[in-house]
Amino acid sequence: MAAERIFVDTPVLVHAHDVDRGLKRAIAEHVLKQLWQDESGVLSTQVLQEFYAALTASTSPVPRRAARDLVHAYGVWPVVAIDAADILTASDFEERYRLGFRDALIVAGARKAGATLILSDTLRPYRPITGVELRNPFA
Repeated sequence: MAAERIFVDTPVLVHAHDVDRGLKRAIAEHVLKQLWQDESGVLSTQVLQEFYAALTASTSPVPRRAARDLVHAYGVWPVVAIDAADILTASDFEERYRLGFRDALIVAGARKAGATLILSDTLRPYRPITGVELRNPFA
């Protein structure tokens, strides 16, 4: 039986690798460790590019080589490529669910990946969107 697919939003990855995040870092590390063990984590190209950009542009940037190594490591997870059709789907979600476009694209990527859950601390977990549950792992 295949494991449930859980989509990880960019901030969860960033918190796990930010030495200044304290409790958020510990929680994110624990969540990601479980996803590695269960082989249930999924990402999108959007998340990986945002992750790299955040790591290398922070106030205490990670060296580019180390950031590339982290992207490579997470690249072994299932990664959905965002294409023009996903942008149009996200545009619909943006309007229908009153989301910011970036968040709508996260939802579109999660749906494309077959995820039933999105872990994010930026999306509001007030209701499922198109059959995908939103959960803040830090709440």
